[in-house]
Amino acid sequence: MQRRTFIQALSLAGLAAAFPSMSLSAFASARQNVSVNDLPKLEGELTLYLGRGEGGLYEDVLNAIKKRNPNFKLNIRRGPTAALANTILAEAKAGITRADLFWAVDSGAIAQVANAGLANALPQDIKEQFKPQFQFNNWAPVSGRIRTMPYNPKKVGNKPLPTSIMDLPNSDFRIAWAPSYASFQSFVTAMRLTEGDAATTQWLKAMKRKARKYAGELGVVMAVERGEADIGLANHYYTLRLKSGKPDANLKLAFTNNDAGCLVNASGVIALKESKTAIDFIRYLLSSEVQSYLSSEAYEIPLAGINPPPKGIPSLDEISPPKIDLTQLADLRPTLNLMRKAGVL
Repeated sequence: MQRRTFIQALSLAGLAAAFPSMSLSAFASARQNVSVNDLPKLEGELTLYLGRGEGGLYEDVLNAIKKRNPNFKLNIRRGPTAALANTILAEAKAGITRADLFWAVDSGAIAQVANAGLANALPQDIKEQFKPQFQFNNWAPVSGRIRTMPYNPKKVGNKPLPTSIMDLPNSDFRIAWAPSYASFQSFVTAMRLTEGDAATTQWLKAMKRKARKYAGELGVVMAVERGEADIGLANHYYTLRLKSGKPDANLKLAFTNNDAGCLVNASGVIALKESKTAIDFIRYLLSSEVQSYLSSEAYEIPLAGINPPPKGIPSLDEISPPKIDLTQLADLRPTLNLMRKAGVL
């Protein structure tokens, strides 16, 4: 779904024929695809703290929601997700709540704010739009991303790829990584939780000796495609985006099994104030139109309702992510300390 088409579709009421009308109470009984046509109009004013994400695609979503609701005013403060989370915590400590909503690109930042007791509970109909592993009392996942190993099939050839992330530094592959990237640090947090601090430190030190560092994970994927590295570490969508513009790119995706290398992380949204409008706004982000748009344009994984993943990756039922409560990814400070001691930051 292209950007212009999406904005027109979300802002018009003419999609009702494609999505049968259902009451909100009906959604509590089973996971459903909820259309914007079934949602109440937004009225009044909200302030959203928006973690930077996805090259303006989140902005397209917000603009379409505003266009559909002419009596609704949305004030947006933009910034890096981690910085905005710290701002919310600092404001709360000072007795101030400026934001009504926080939409973050990483569940660790969301959990940091939620664990501080600043997030309001969600109604049951919202929670039950998700599979059990993505149901949380006070925040809603918006879209998912899988940790992957993008690799260059021309460089890898017939060599077997590691099925455990812990085996990667012991392989003969040239590796690309971006340890300063936020999603990588959440991945290391997941490794700490599943493997322990000692094993994670050893892995980081071994990787430092082998891997070439890049500023971001798009750079990692581009380096693998160019042949500067055989294999990399990155969220799945960077590979899909590069291949969308270059279908013949020398790139494939590999997935590890039952470890942090296959972590499914999520962007998410929380309501910081008690507000029916804020809760209804969250419902818009979980609508089938928004979920489909983020899948087709940002190549993120729809988490609400029942929607297929972007083309080019398996469904969540076909991979083996670690069993981690995403709220545990908020414990980032020990991760950063460990990474500094290992010399990778």
